[in-house]
Amino acid sequence: MKILVVEDYGPVRVALKDRLVEDGYFVDVAVDGSEALDQIFVSEYAVIILDLMLPDTSGFEILKTIRNEKLDSAVMIITARDDVNDRVTGLDMGADDYLVKPFAIEEAAARVRALVRRRFDTKSSIVEVDDLEVDVTGGVARRSGRNLNLTAKEFALLEFLAYRKGRIVRRSEIWEEVYETEEQGAASNVVTVIMSRLRKKIDRPGAKPLLHTCRGLGYSLASRDPSE
Repeated sequence: MKILVVEDYGPVRVALKDRLVEDGYFVDVAVDGSEALDQIFVSEYAVIILDLMLPDTSGFEILKTIRNEKLDSAVMIITARDDVNDRVTGLDMGADDYLVKPFAIEEAAARVRALVRRRFDTKSSIVEVDDLEVDVTGGVARRSGRNLNLTAKEFALLEFLAYRKGRIVRRSEIWEEVYETEEQGAASNVVTVIMSRLRKKIDRPGAKPLLHTCRGLGYSLASRDPSE
């Protein structure tokens, strides 16, 4: 899942990116409003972390553009401005959260996880599909109580599917959100390989199949094949 950090102050930008990468997100950064808009219009982000005081524009203007374009990214404002009027303005303009500097990186990461859960209408950090548990916060998955030994790419793909459990997910969605900037042809091959590895770990011999290939459509993580 992709996150955009819009922050001109290097130490905060790097700290946020490093922490979110540890959580398994793909993170892009922008140092000003112009760069932020360039990236917002070419990529789909689950969450945009937006500083209000940018060198070339106000974060409020970026937020206004995001909402006017009806982009569904969650937006978390980060700023040293703790005036109540600024908070009210940001929330009224469509921000989903507001965090005042200085803040703990762990708190920012927790708020991002909460925004991702809210985006997919999931209250718990553990997504369950039959006897499979995907612990988004812990970064682990279990089936029948046994931990699955997943790589970072495998877990990122499983998390993406888990938030959409029961739905058919198109390959183009996976290209956009899970595999970052790879070209579609290369990403298609990567998805096929990773999906095969993931299926072997989830759907072991004798276990009920949960990861389904819906030919011509995409993939689904579900108790039953939704294409049937």
